[in-house]
Amino acid sequence: MTDFLYLVSGLLILIKCADLMVAGSVSVASKLGVSTLVIGLTVVSFGTSLPEMLVSVNAGIDGNSDLAISNVVGSNIANVLLILGCAAIIRPLPVKNSTLVSEIPFSLTAALLLGFLANAAIFSTIPELSISRVDGAILVFFFFLFLLYIYKTSVADNIADEVPVQQLSRTRELIYLVGGVAGLYIGGQLVVDGAVNVAASLGVNDVVIGLTIVAVGTSAPELVASTVAAYRGHTDIAVGNVVGSNIFNILWVLGLTSMLAELPFDVVSNTDLAIVAGSSALILVSMAVSRTNTILRWHGVTFVLLYIGYLAYVVDRG
Repeated sequence: MTDFLYLVSGLLILIKCADLMVAGSVSVASKLGVSTLVIGLTVVSFGTSLPEMLVSVNAGIDGNSDLAISNVVGSNIANVLLILGCAAIIRPLPVKNSTLVSEIPFSLTAALLLGFLANAAIFSTIPELSISRVDGAILVFFFFLFLLYIYKTSVADNIADEVPVQQLSRTRELIYLVGGVAGLYIGGQLVVDGAVNVAASLGVNDVVIGLTIVAVGTSAPELVASTVAAYRGHTDIAVGNVVGSNIFNILWVLGLTSMLAELPFDVVSNTDLAIVAGSSALILVSMAVSRTNTILRWHGVTFVLLYIGYLAYVVDRG
């Protein structure tokens, strides 16, 4: 009963705080002359990635590399197939050209880079796969390149076609942003604690827990933030949050975690990494098929059904 209460209370906190953070972020974007896409790629995606960072760093330090890696990999799959799918069902999501040619390919490249680094040792005489501290430093380096790109985007971006928004006072903006991030962190942790305890009581192994319950739990902030943003009409935040979170998760969360503690890598996880890369590519494919830069409702339904199929596969594999 206590674990169930953790789940419910955590979700309620997530819903309210995501709404606050979206409102505060959009107001800041409007005042600074920065597009909501940039805000979604930075402030919102970083705030919603806090649960992943907390779980993976703690798991890595505790020597539980399976949970540290599967949490990030599972969250990235959930971000595209579940979260972007749900957001698209609520409202079709136009995708800007910059996102199509830059951010989504960057996210795909980050997944491929992680796969290369994790499997690099397979060519050595002692093929012990791991994400080493040097690998972590490489991931963090690419993360700072991404931040540099975001900075240049924020300077050159044109917000003439942005959706008009209500501007808040600076005090309310600060309260909404700080309170929203803090609430997402607390709510996400409550969800994770409740979910992990329930799963552990069922005797499920760490990889399955990380790819399913923990991944969905730590992705709950992204789910709420993106669906709330889509409902409020701020589709750039909905898309930017997902793409930005995926980049944050791989380059920053796993990079930082592996810098603190080397993470042994199971070759079975390559299948999940391939699905991460395939999910990012699926966004591009869906728009190519429909010949429009919009993730349509039927795309969203397809994404969610694919995610349900993936969960069934993971449980069966486990």
